[in-house]
Amino acid sequence: MAEEVAAAQAEFEAAWNDARYTRAELPAVDVNRILQERYVTEEPLVLTRAMLWDMEVRKAGNPGAFIPYVVKEGSASAWVPGRAGAELGDEYVRQSQQRLWLEPEQYGLVLEEVWLDHERQVVTFLGRARFPDAQGDPLAADDGQPLFHVQHGVAGTDERPTNTWRIVLLTDEPDERLVKVFDEMADIPWLPGFVENYVRGVLGIGLTRSESV
Repeated sequence: MAEEVAAAQAEFEAAWNDARYTRAELPAVDVNRILQERYVTEEPLVLTRAMLWDMEVRKAGNPGAFIPYVVKEGSASAWVPGRAGAELGDEYVRQSQQRLWLEPEQYGLVLEEVWLDHERQVVTFLGRARFPDAQGDPLAADDGQPLFHVQHGVAGTDERPTNTWRIVLLTDEPDERLVKVFDEMADIPWLPGFVENYVRGVLGIGLTRSESV
């Protein structure tokens, strides 16, 4: 498994370093600083690296619960290839209808291989054009946008963890329209929506955005 995870990460890095492709990396999110400065919580809360990694693992297998603003309701599913009904481990695939990067009012089918690296605390998602569903029937990703790979991760210290995110889209040449989308994401002053949803839905702690921001 370690070799397979390493191979998936190497594929991501090769794409990241390919001059033809469009890439973006969001600034690492200092979650506790933003939580303290820009939110009101129902009870004291300090997020640890372990909590953020727990969130990443849960989100990878159930994106509809954590990024409903991206994934169309009821469209997401994940499974282990060739082992329908098996519990998800550290390597599996998933499908979901996701908002298109340049046409967010439209959804398209996204197919991804998922690789969890618990040691580095990184999740690697590799976009695929096609693979069979849990029953063995063929699936084909939407061709309305380029395939893309994404890495979500946790960095920093246990007391001051950060959330990391980078993406590479397999374009014919760098696309500045896509870069603009990610630049706008970087300017959002709040925690990523999936962190908010983890706090509310998993930790059971209410939080609201400060009106002063």
